[in-house]
Amino acid sequence: MTSRTARTEKLDLRLTPEAKQRLFAAAEASHRSVSEFVLQSALERAEETLADRRTVSLTAEQWMAFQTMLDAPPRVIPELKRLLERKSPWE
Repeated sequence: MTSRTARTEKLDLRLTPEAKQRLFAAAEASHRSVSEFVLQSALERAEETLADRRTVSLTAEQWMAFQTMLDAPPRVIPELKRLLERKSPWE
């Protein structure tokens, strides 16, 4: 998030007095406002949380197995075949 981006959204949260004091102390120690400290910390944690959902790491053996599965002909699942051949309720 750049400083040029207009901040038009608001997020409220409830916290204990101890948590609030800890955030104020950490913000002061990092020479930032509490809002900036909390926002930056939350965004960094969000990136860490989402990172493993964006990238998949496979060994060479796992990659070969994955490619083999992708290249294999599709399995016929009788229940799914019947479902897809059935007329939809709105037709």
